Amino acid sequence: MASFIPTLPPEDTQRAAQLIQESYNPTSSHRLSPDEHRRLQSELYELQRKWEAWGLIVPFLFEHADPNVQFFGAHTAQVKISRDWESFPAVHRDELIPFLLNITGRSISIYLGKVIVRKLFVALSALALRLVPQDPSRWPNWIVATATELSSAGATNEHILEFLEIAVEEVNGADLLPAKKSQMLQSLREAVPLVRQAIASSIVPSTDPPRLRQLQSALKCLEAWIPNLPGNDVTPLLPSLFSLLDPGSTTFQPAVSAVLAVLSAPAFADGSGSATLTFPLLQWCTQAGPLIVNRAVVEGPDDTASALCRLLAGLGDHSTAYLAKNLNAPLVQSFLHLMLSFTALPGSYGVDEEESERTLGFWYLLQEALWEVEFPPETEVTREKEMWTLAKAVYAELVAALRTKVRWPPPTTGWAKDQVERFQVYRRDVGDTLINAYYVLRDDMLAYYLSDLATLLQNKKENDGWEGIEATLHCVMSIQEAVPLEPNTHLSLLFGSDILGQLPTSGGYRVQRTMLGLIGSFASWFTTLPAASSEPLLAVLGYVVPALSDASLCLPAANALRDLCDANRSALAPHITAFGELHAGLSSVQDTEKAKVLQSISSVIQALPPEEEIGPVEAIVQPVVAKLFQALQSSSLLPEDARALATQQIQTLSGVAKGLTRTTDAAGFEASPAADEVERMQRARDDIRMIQLREHMLRAIQGAVELWSTDAGISEALSDLFKSVTALSADATLLSLPPAPLLELVCGAAQRQLTAVWLALANMLIIQLNIIQLNPSSLAAPLRSVPSQEVLAIVREVVSVLLQATLTTLSVEGAMEANPDIVQDFFNFVEKVSFHFVTVFYQLPRQSFDDLVRCAISALSLQERYSLVAASTFLTALIKDTQANDDLADAKKLLLDTHGRVIMRSLLVGFAGVSPKSAVPNLVELFSVLIAKAPLESKGWIMDVLHGSDFVQSRAGTEAKDALVKAVFGGSRSIRRTREAVRQFTIVARGQEGSNFGFTW
Repeated sequence: MASFIPTLPPEDTQRAAQLIQESYNPTSSHRLSPDEHRRLQSELYELQRKWEAWGLIVPFLFEHADPNVQFFGAHTAQVKISRDWESFPAVHRDELIPFLLNITGRSISIYLGKVIVRKLFVALSALALRLVPQDPSRWPNWIVATATELSSAGATNEHILEFLEIAVEEVNGADLLPAKKSQMLQSLREAVPLVRQAIASSIVPSTDPPRLRQLQSALKCLEAWIPNLPGNDVTPLLPSLFSLLDPGSTTFQPAVSAVLAVLSAPAFADGSGSATLTFPLLQWCTQAGPLIVNRAVVEGPDDTASALCRLLAGLGDHSTAYLAKNLNAPLVQSFLHLMLSFTALPGSYGVDEEESERTLGFWYLLQEALWEVEFPPETEVTREKEMWTLAKAVYAELVAALRTKVRWPPPTTGWAKDQVERFQVYRRDVGDTLINAYYVLRDDMLAYYLSDLATLLQNKKENDGWEGIEATLHCVMSIQEAVPLEPNTHLSLLFGSDILGQLPTSGGYRVQRTMLGLIGSFASWFTTLPAASSEPLLAVLGYVVPALSDASLCLPAANALRDLCDANRSALAPHITAFGELHAGLSSVQDTEKAKVLQSISSVIQALPPEEEIGPVEAIVQPVVAKLFQALQSSSLLPEDARALATQQIQTLSGVAKGLTRTTDAAGFEASPAADEVERMQRARDDIRMIQLREHMLRAIQGAVELWSTDAGISEALSDLFKSVTALSADATLLSLPPAPLLELVCGAAQRQLTAVWLALANMLIIQLNIIQLNPSSLAAPLRSVPSQEVLAIVREVVSVLLQATLTTLSVEGAMEANPDIVQDFFNFVEKVSFHFVTVFYQLPRQSFDDLVRCAISALSLQERYSLVAASTFLTALIKDTQANDDLADAKKLLLDTHGRVIMRSLLVGFAGVSPKSAVPNLVELFSVLIAKAPLESKGWIMDVLHGSDFVQSRAGTEAKDALVKAVFGGSRSIRRTREAVRQFTIVARGQEGSNFGFTW
């Protein structure tokens, strides 16, 4: 062993070998319990951590016959170089080169296992990452030098190729600073001639086992080096590589993988290399592809067919532009035929074949490329017309094939659950591809599907299944988002008596669920119908409503009804009587879906004049509130039943409130109501019936909060309800409730059990207390209003209650770490209070305010990023809002005098390593605000903290600390200058100068 390599005591070496054999021996490991195995691993890890563990390498490699021990020796070489480099004496580091080369060559010469030798190659690469990127390099031309040394030691070409493969993978995967990465990449470029020669001499067809192994190593080496090889070095290799594409050879699949690597290489990006790469591969596909595909169609795809499919997909991805521009070329048409064949493979995806899904992405790329094709001006018109004619023919075949592929098998097939789930995902993926096809075929695609539906329905016999019709309906539903929102004769036919009228209305068939989903997806299309033409809309409602009483169809039917009513409120308002009948028959609807049905009815009610809404709203809401009271009254006798009933009623109230809320237009914008509409709504709200209904509803909600606020499910339901029944005055509905009483309920719930749900609601409601009713036409409206004393009193009470509840919860040791959602939502809440009502904080008892600030300061040391950022944002807002308020002159000084130094210390120790690196940019914002508002004090605080004896341990010495102060306070100050100064300090303090971790934020 080399004299500079430390040695372990013999007993430690023996113990380490024993631990390896006990841990990794198959028969031994089988008897070990997980705890025993972890104990052995921990002891072995501790032994390997020792400085003297360098001494395990040689004895483990050459004095033990157990391959597991030998591998651990090679692994230790890599680990010590990668992990314990700083502890190795600098004077001996260069000597590791001959040491590692020697033991690697020796391992090869005595025929140690392949995995052991490959691990030593990894160790050599790890050493290169340490020594090469120096100025000057301490291991120049390391790849060539290593290959030469290994060859002299008896390494075969196979070994050299494996070393080259590992070297490039390790360098490309290394996380280095740009300068060091550049040096390593340069070392790869220096080795390109050697790599090209080694690969070129080895990619020759052979059946001789040693030459065959060398060939496979060469293909893997080529695949690994492709990202680093210039195109001029790859091109000469292509003919030899293509010659290996023999479907009957064992090298076919490795050769395909190598070709795919070439196709995705940077040197051939954007489809370059059409003459040397695309054209030869198209020729090969035309010659060899049909036989493979034909066999796959008859016998099912095998490994060869799967490899061909991967090659076709890769070639299509690379050469999309070439294919789009040359659709009329025989080779391209042959390629497209092969792609279509794989897309349309017989059988069901995930059960009979796995290949069809791989081709779907190509059809998207081709559709995109077709729009970008440019022809010479003199032939543009004729060539473009020809291209689109051919493209439509191709996509017409695709559409027909995919319609067959998404067809479910008969119900008696008996697929496993995972097969069903995979097929469902595949159908969704096909839907995306069909959208691309629609952009090529447009209305012709709908015409094809409607013709197909008409034919299938016309020819359907009594005992025939509905699977084919369901598949076509699924395809139509999939393209909804691409179909223009305009009158369409094909859709009119679809929703007429010839198609919709022929579908089953009972039996719970899958085709019914699909049709209900299709109706819901096209709900907005019915808005394009003429005002006097409501027959198609009423026809689909006539299909949807009966399905509500079928348990297997209730969910999609309720969803479809909700979407239809929401999108077509005005058109359905004249038929409000029919919805009254629907409400009367609500007992036949599943309890879980009643909320959606009532939301649907409410959507239609919303389209009525406000005064006409009163009766219907009262009719549908009163029974719901009554059932909620019923749940409250029965809670002591039947607690679980009462809880379930209450949840349903709360969800139903949310649905009704959402339905009564004005909808958005087609562009997603909410139309502002006219002044007279607002007045009419207010008069309707002032109707005694609505006042009493809201009071009744509020009492029921209050009862639910008091009884079940600690229940997670009901809390979520109440949260949704609170969001649904609150609105700006201009958007108020008959059920809208003011924020103040709801805030009172939130505070009570938080006192019983604080959760993020109640804090998030407080955040939402507190803002509504201070919303200004601005004149939309006024551009000079203030951003903030002066809150009234009444509002301030409410806010002060809410803040006091929630602050006490939060501090009580978080004061327990470890509570902040265990409840990041509470921490985040609490500081989001007080940050909003600071923005709108900052004076409230200074009206709190002094101890309460100080406890709030100290809690926020404590949160700056949390490791959970979102909690830390929320606390930092609050402190930033508090300082800025306090400084900006002229009424808080005394508070400005009080805040910084009391807490400024502590905040600064938390920030500095955070920069030095206490806070997660990802949160440092957010801390810089608070740091900058503190300096800007108190520059002289901040400089003193920083000097005092950085040079204090209690400053956190870090890699930042006096020089780095002084550099931070100088950068921040020297010359002109700016947020950019401060950010860069903190970045540099953070990198140094965390010991990340030599890694890419500290390079960017």
